[in-house]
Amino acid sequence: MNPFTLAAITIICVFAYKIFKEYNNKKSATDDETIQALQAEIGKLKTRVSTLETIVTDKNYQLGEEINRL
Repeated sequence: MNPFTLAAITIICVFAYKIFKEYNNKKSATDDETIQALQAEIGKLKTRVSTLETIVTDKNYQLGEEINRL
């Protein structure tokens, strides 16, 4: 293998490595944003479920439902 070929292969490998590394960094950043958005949505849903549980277990709500059934 002559020196020119060795230099060309080395340069190609370095560029391929940098491109691969940049791709993984961008993908990781996008995944982190998605995870944060989903965690925020889960927090909101937990709050809503808690509120609904409070309403349903309230005695006044149950009494109102019984009156409506009559």
